[in-house]
Amino acid sequence: MFRCILRLFVFVVICVVVIFLINFWLQHKSFVFDENVIAKIGEKHAVKDSKPADLKLLFGKVYKELNSKYQGHLLHPDDQQWLFMNAGGWMASMCILHASVTEYVLFFGTALDTTGHSGRYWANITDTVLTGEFHQWKEGEFSSRIHRPGATVKHVSGEVTSVHFKAGMYALEYGRGFLPSTLSFVVSDTIFSTHDFVTLFHILRIYAKSLVMEAGYYMAHPQEIFGN
Repeated sequence: MFRCILRLFVFVVICVVVIFLINFWLQHKSFVFDENVIAKIGEKHAVKDSKPADLKLLFGKVYKELNSKYQGHLLHPDDQQWLFMNAGGWMASMCILHASVTEYVLFFGTALDTTGHSGRYWANITDTVLTGEFHQWKEGEFSSRIHRPGATVKHVSGEVTSVHFKAGMYALEYGRGFLPSTLSFVVSDTIFSTHDFVTLFHILRIYAKSLVMEAGYYMAHPQEIFGN
């Protein structure tokens, strides 16, 4: 009995130390992307009139501007792929542009109305709405907020909301934090509900490709490891 309690105590101490070290690292490391810059790019290209948007053209313009600002950090268009994502009860589609251990940039949206749980992350996430409407209902509040094209929706680390994405809502999303901690939310619906392991494979494949690309970038530019 004593050994079990001791092992549990040691395990808890190790977890606390690891969490403290990761938090310390996140607070003091440099990052590639600036959430304000990404939000401004998204706002610049947001479709604010009622005309149907040419989504391929829209995404191309946003990608081009992002790539000119963060050259070498975004996946080539040939390596990009729109994939379904099921999480928190909602279903949407995403296209990963960049993914590392601490940051990601992607296009996100849906062609059908969908509603669910936002997830509670060890990361800060911003969505700049490009088209459509993003409805967000925060915990403890009694009404939802409607975010339209040009608006940036912030999801702070540890926060939880109910989300409703109207059909035709597409956004430019940026996440910063300890991203491996979000994987359980990303894969849980696949494992316990949809069993769409093909899509899961492609998500992990593209994530791995982005990690390798980012590692290759810093091998070619070692001076930037501490210089951002």
